[in-house]
Amino acid sequence: MAYADIIIDISAPTLDRSFQYGIPAELQDRAEVGSPVLVQFGSSKTPRRGYIVGLSDKPKLDPWKIKPILDIPKRDMSIEDSLVELAYRIKRRYGGSLYDSLRTVIPSRQKIASVPKRKIRRAMPKGDLQEVLADLSARETAKARLYAALLETEEIPYELVTGKLKISKAALAKAEEEGILTVAELAESESEPGQGLTVELNDEQLAAAGAIADSLGHGGVFVLHGITGSGKTEVYLSVIEKALAEGKQVIVLIPEIALTYQTVLRFYRCFGDRVAFVHSKMPAGERYRMHERAKEGKISIMIGPRSALFTPFPDLGLIIVDEEHETSYRSELTPRYHAVNVAVERAEMCGATVVLGSATPSLETYRCCETGEYKLLTLSKRAKDGALLPRSEIIDLREELKAKNYSVISRRLHKAIEERLARHEQVMLFLNRRGYAGFVSCRACGYIAKCPHCDISLTYHNDGTLQCHYCGHRVPYKKACPECGSPYFLPFGKSGTQKIEELVEKEFPKARVLRMDADTTKAADDYEAILSDFAEGRGDILIGTQMIVKGHDFPNVTLVGALAADLSLGVADYACAERTFDLLAQAAGRAGRDRIPGEVIIQTYRPEHYAITTAADSDYHTFYETEIRYRKSFGYPPIRHMLTIVGGHRREAALEKAMEELGGLVRDTVKTADAAVIGPTLPQMPKKNDMYFRVIYVKSGSIETLITVKDAAESWMHQARGGAGLTFDMD
Repeated sequence: MAYADIIIDISAPTLDRSFQYGIPAELQDRAEVGSPVLVQFGSSKTPRRGYIVGLSDKPKLDPWKIKPILDIPKRDMSIEDSLVELAYRIKRRYGGSLYDSLRTVIPSRQKIASVPKRKIRRAMPKGDLQEVLADLSARETAKARLYAALLETEEIPYELVTGKLKISKAALAKAEEEGILTVAELAESESEPGQGLTVELNDEQLAAAGAIADSLGHGGVFVLHGITGSGKTEVYLSVIEKALAEGKQVIVLIPEIALTYQTVLRFYRCFGDRVAFVHSKMPAGERYRMHERAKEGKISIMIGPRSALFTPFPDLGLIIVDEEHETSYRSELTPRYHAVNVAVERAEMCGATVVLGSATPSLETYRCCETGEYKLLTLSKRAKDGALLPRSEIIDLREELKAKNYSVISRRLHKAIEERLARHEQVMLFLNRRGYAGFVSCRACGYIAKCPHCDISLTYHNDGTLQCHYCGHRVPYKKACPECGSPYFLPFGKSGTQKIEELVEKEFPKARVLRMDADTTKAADDYEAILSDFAEGRGDILIGTQMIVKGHDFPNVTLVGALAADLSLGVADYACAERTFDLLAQAAGRAGRDRIPGEVIIQTYRPEHYAITTAADSDYHTFYETEIRYRKSFGYPPIRHMLTIVGGHRREAALEKAMEELGGLVRDTVKTADAAVIGPTLPQMPKKNDMYFRVIYVKSGSIETLITVKDAAESWMHQARGGAGLTFDMD
């Protein structure tokens, strides 16, 4: 007898585990992981639907206690079946249990109260509302954004105001008493269609939108490569309009940090209440209600981060992934899936079209354009008339050191800030803090200590050694630079945004300075409040980390300063040059987005590095050609695939023994394949929360080889050899 582990209803928390059933002989050839089944469950006489999540030839109970499967029907590919199939594909590629994947794809069923459909409507003439808006205090930023929106749009969804703007019911009730607005309750059948796309597209935008629209119903993957400010969003809106006209539904993925009130409002103005949005802080019950509304056809567009990809639209026709290069599209929880790859998988399953948009496409995505898997569309000019790419200047911080300027602000940047403040224009100062600690570099000549075998930065350890976290290569740390002999060969210290804020306030005492980092954005609405203050002119200088360069549009920003631009080049990561180029190109894209010319000043110890020079020139193609040659030389993705296996254990000796055994198993598994195995070795963080970690890297041209390795490692782990827990990362 063969046996199947069956999950009855993943969406019910009480049934979120598997139950074993027997597989009758006549059904065994149809029993596969992911197959829908009919079983008798509990005392109910009505057959229940379930899904096979595992197969075995060993019973977990006495065989006479195990019920048989009643039937394994042919798949009708209902939306539930297709999502289970998608979960299985995620599990197969990225590892973890099928439970993990199912929980990712299908939300737990929740008791949800009936929520009335409500709108916030303007209740007074525009002139009167403008006076009310002018009288608000500087701290009432959320109200200011609401009233400003009501001046442009007479009604706004209640959930958008209470959710994204965080305006309380009490505050809305008071505004209603004062005659500023009304809260209207609508019948479920009432709908607001929206205004549609109200701007004219230029020739490049029209050509791109037309090519994508022609593919609707046939599928395909398009890469919309548009420079910053080229109007990619207008192309998205145009194609969405066409998809809706054909009765299709749409998913729009946006990095969490870019899912702002202004973004959602823009889509709402175009498409009315056919738009819904999800975000990571949304309660489980509300998320479940959104999924139910999607299945019932009450919404047609879902906007959100990774999780929006699993919206159960029965007639999905278009998936848009904006800023597709963003690392936030990779899950940090098991299964560690990449939303771009899963979007393409889901689209293939249902014949939908995928649009991947970015000013700096990931190398993996652009490589697919070269091989013909994806179709490339280009927007080469800014959409606003008269808006040009900013002028760029690279400042060599080694020269600043020679001139006895020890400040984080160069002499040239200091002068440029003074000029902008005098003209009442705005400034953004971006601190590139990715990889701020751990690597060793020379302040005098810019040299960074690297591994001779992996071309990856060596990491400083407290035992006085420099180590490679890819292959384990280790050398003693010497305090003199091996290139120029300078004594300024030191581990890079932490430059905090708070210290920079203090310096800027001291150097420019009349400037209104805003700071955006992890410390100033702890509350849910802090992020949007700071951006809103800056957008509405209540700040002259905005200081922040990478969160300030993520697609925001500030027309009055004419200067962007990138402080210590090369910090991320020191990260022990093969993709560090790509991350640096992305950050600098996106930061530069914030300047000069309107008719006032913009300028970008990039401060660096490595002014000759290709990631710095190409970002300054907004030259993606030269960067790509240089970087892809480097990836080819060392066999890194996207040229070859790479599986990362991280083992963790509370006892270091037990972990090392277990990982050596696993390393032998991995080498045996790939000995007849075209594959390279590195490790086990130390990861970037060898110990965290009293857990020790070791890592094994496997590189191969075949992803199927790496999936075989992953499966073998998972099987090894389940046998509890050595007690090490494993996590997997693909590419």
